[in-house]
Amino acid sequence: LDVELRLGVEAGAQDLAGFDEVVIATGVTPRDPQIPGQDAPNVLSYIDVLAGGAEVGKRVAIIGAGGIGFDVAEFLTTGASPTLDLAEWRREWGVGDPEQMRGGLAPEGPQPEPPLREVVLLQRKAERLGKRLGKTTGWIHRATLKMKGVAMRSGVNYERIDADGLHVSYGEGREKPEVIAADTIVLCAGQVSNRSLADALRLAGTEAHVIGGADVAGELDAKRAIDQGTRLALRL
Repeated sequence: LDVELRLGVEAGAQDLAGFDEVVIATGVTPRDPQIPGQDAPNVLSYIDVLAGGAEVGKRVAIIGAGGIGFDVAEFLTTGASPTLDLAEWRREWGVGDPEQMRGGLAPEGPQPEPPLREVVLLQRKAERLGKRLGKTTGWIHRATLKMKGVAMRSGVNYERIDADGLHVSYGEGREKPEVIAADTIVLCAGQVSNRSLADALRLAGTEAHVIGGADVAGELDAKRAIDQGTRLALRL
């Protein structure tokens, strides 16, 4: 296809000036929840945890319970993935060969490995955590975290972070103030579109095609991003 790949390069508006069409698929950046005290060294973003290899303590509070918050909670409570070993996966979920076990259910029930960490998962919305996860897989994520003993709290106001931990209250009346003791606090408070390059191009007089998370960050959807990319490619 004679496609030229340039890796390790951050493109600027001046680098793209000579192209007939420009497609911006720069994704998202973490949303800043602006919690007093979040600049403390034990407060990390999900990128630090998932990609940066940051050290995480044994007691963790996760701010944000969207898809990324659930993924981070599972990542921090799980050792080696049981899905890579059929026998381990069956033991974790309490299932087996239907020819050997009635209904394919092990009589001893699920036997998950003990969680690596004590995790509290929090969200601002006063609704069931995981309500907005995928319809066909959301129940799996919720069941996994339940087996790992993850505490889930909704309707949370994040008041501040200090040496004692994460200070929260609940509901519109900011009732039941509480301090959640945590060695590490992980910010998973959503994403915002990374449109800086698209904005720079617009100022330079170039209208780019913006797709994926760079177009809409809310409820990130790989299916939508792929659809946008495919349809745009067919038009160009």
